[in-house]
Amino acid sequence: MHSTLIVARMAAHSADEVAELFTAFDETEMPHRMGTRRRQLFAYRGLYFHLQDFDSEDGGERIEAARTDPRFVRISEDLKPHIAAYDPATWRSPADAMAERFYRWSAR
Repeated sequence: MHSTLIVARMAAHSADEVAELFTAFDETEMPHRMGTRRRQLFAYRGLYFHLQDFDSEDGGERIEAARTDPRFVRISEDLKPHIAAYDPATWRSPADAMAERFYRWSAR
């Protein structure tokens, strides 16, 4: 399974609205189109963490292919009032907001 973790900034009062946006998005076939198996959203002191697990390592490619879908475009726009880049000076694409995994352990 492939995972990504997006780190951004989020106003504390936006958590419910962001959850509602993703609830509606995840009720469509978009998660299946992107290969998403699980999505978890976390907030901590003004930070937003979006953990997404994919069927396989090709999750990034499938997301890229889905980026032009009107539903993907719409949720991206709808999130803008709530989610801001962690470092606006260096942000150019979602890849600039992804944390890098440096350790992994799992039970066998």
